[in-house]
Amino acid sequence: MRIDFHSFVILAPAVTMTLGATYQRSSQLAGQSFLDAFSFQAIPDPTNGRVTYVNESTAEADGLVSVANNKLTLRADYTTTLSSSDPGRKSFRIESNIQYETHVAIFDIAHMPQGCGTWPAILGANWPNEGEVDIVEGVNDQTPNTCSLHTGSNCTMPSSRSMTGTSDGTDCDAYDNGNSGCGVSINDNKSYGPQFNSNGGGWYAIERSSSYIKIFFWERTSDSVPSDINSPGSSINTSNWGTPAAYFPDTDCDFSTHFGEHNIIINLTFCGDWAGSSSVYAASGCPSTCVDYVNNNPSAFSNTYFEFNSLNIYQ
Repeated sequence: MRIDFHSFVILAPAVTMTLGATYQRSSQLAGQSFLDAFSFQAIPDPTNGRVTYVNESTAEADGLVSVANNKLTLRADYTTTLSSSDPGRKSFRIESNIQYETHVAIFDIAHMPQGCGTWPAILGANWPNEGEVDIVEGVNDQTPNTCSLHTGSNCTMPSSRSMTGTSDGTDCDAYDNGNSGCGVSINDNKSYGPQFNSNGGGWYAIERSSSYIKIFFWERTSDSVPSDINSPGSSINTSNWGTPAAYFPDTDCDFSTHFGEHNIIINLTFCGDWAGSSSVYAASGCPSTCVDYVNNNPSAFSNTYFEFNSLNIYQ
């Protein structure tokens, strides 16, 4: 159930932004219930990474997935040295068993993967026909986090809109600009990588409606975390959450034709099209080449894991 609140108009340029809505909780996931709500995808990496996505039984046997103290941990292999002829480093890609359109998802994350060559992501997608929304994404420990949309043609974002983040591009078409999408950099270096982890993590939330998508971030130590974020209940009111970190309105993008039902996907790849780009990898200050580093330095990936406290979904 969803109840819209009133809207206000942002001046110069005029972009109408809905203040928020109320939603009722449909899933309360933590530990084993979080894991049970997802399925492992042992598929070739769509981003051409130096990775082998494993099935659930292999992940369990190799210690890549664990549940303890009602928390879910997903990690990559950090003990195996790889030769150039070996398959990629073992890792995870999980997909929600339920698809979502209008909804809110609140991710309470204690730790995210870090390290040179890493490319973790949390996203909503049903690619290529129904678009993609990247909630958490970055490479090679480079802050801050980037949120972005990837769509078909004829979808753009206003250059100026009400959000705390910084627009990195307004063309969402995946077939333009090397599939960079219309990204927004969160204005907080503690939103990603080692700085996120050393601060105890934090909360990411996405609100997706038929006319806008908002992404929010709060540091673990922030004194402005809404009560329905740090203590999620049976309902939430997103109008109390303030200005989003990233805001994507339907002003110049028909959401009904560019976005459909999405699975939530959580994955960790290495190198690939973005993290392994020679210019991107070199600019990050990481040693050697991406593939050589990932092959030969397994112990560097001991901190390459997600730890989730919970995931609450509202509709």
